[in-house]
Amino acid sequence: MTQSPTAHTSAQEQARAQFTVPAQHPMVTVLGSGDSLLRVIEKAFPAADIHVRGNEISAVGDPKDVALIARVFDEMMLVLRTGQPMTEDAVERSIAMLKASDNGESDGQETPAEVLTQNILSSRGRTIRPKTLNQKRYVDAIDKHTIVFGIGPAGTGKTYLAMAKAVQALQSKQVNRIILTRPAVEAGERLGFLPGTLYEKIDPYLRPLYDALHDMLDPDSIPRLMAAGTIEVAPLAYMRGRTLNDAFIILDEAQNTSPEQMKMFLTRLGFDSKIVITGDVTQVDLPDGTKSGLRQVQDILDGVEDVHFSRLSSQDVVRHKLVGRIVDAYEKYDTTHGTENGTHKGRGKSAHKGK
Repeated sequence: MTQSPTAHTSAQEQARAQFTVPAQHPMVTVLGSGDSLLRVIEKAFPAADIHVRGNEISAVGDPKDVALIARVFDEMMLVLRTGQPMTEDAVERSIAMLKASDNGESDGQETPAEVLTQNILSSRGRTIRPKTLNQKRYVDAIDKHTIVFGIGPAGTGKTYLAMAKAVQALQSKQVNRIILTRPAVEAGERLGFLPGTLYEKIDPYLRPLYDALHDMLDPDSIPRLMAAGTIEVAPLAYMRGRTLNDAFIILDEAQNTSPEQMKMFLTRLGFDSKIVITGDVTQVDLPDGTKSGLRQVQDILDGVEDVHFSRLSSQDVVRHKLVGRIVDAYEKYDTTHGTENGTHKGRGKSAHKGK
């Protein structure tokens, strides 16, 4: 994309910028079907006037807005040159990243195009990649560190991205096996009261990990890999007494570990292995009076070499947009009312959760 010099009209304190989209890029890829991408940009900059004529795009408005609009189109073109299509969600996230950088809320080291074009894993016709700046930094941290904690609310891709990195490591022969584990404690349920065999009891707790695997590997190959021990999905209790070498190990739902379980798991680390621990400290389902190992470990291992804490927020939620709003609403309510997960501290069963 070529951009004409920005013209300033001092009387109205407005700026003007014009862009030319190269002929090899159809305008529909830049503007979106039915101008859907253009509408996202117009909504983000309501005070600016954006006009399209042929392959020329012009923007007039506040100099700061015009400069950001120019950067948005530049980033879009960089993504399109890789052959990756732009979506409304990608444009919204690009604008959010650029605004955060411009407002000093982000160090701006990575550009939206760098975030949106970083491929982790391609499988079954789809590519898994980070969608936000924090997700990219989380993925990069997994590459750089032996133990990484991914802490954040539901829907931020903590486990999914870790699983993709695990499959990538297995396929590139960086590790010989993948071990996926979760504590078998959910929403006050106890395994002993559930019907069926031990496998039938624990299977529902591990099902989300199986589901993610099916997104990333040929489903027919998963039973074979599990039978060979190349992929192991097991409750956290099964990790006790083991040393895990040449493995990529993921502990999911780590907020539901006790301090003792967390220490036990971390000390399973063997040679040439990598550990990723994911959890949401706002959704602790432990029994009364039991401390959350994930909450405690942040104080214990803070500053320890080769251990990294990646923190994601509602801005990194990649599920339905309403999920991010729900997370923010709960945080606002808790801050205003001095509650935890919407429940008054010091009352009833949830009064002691995770403390």
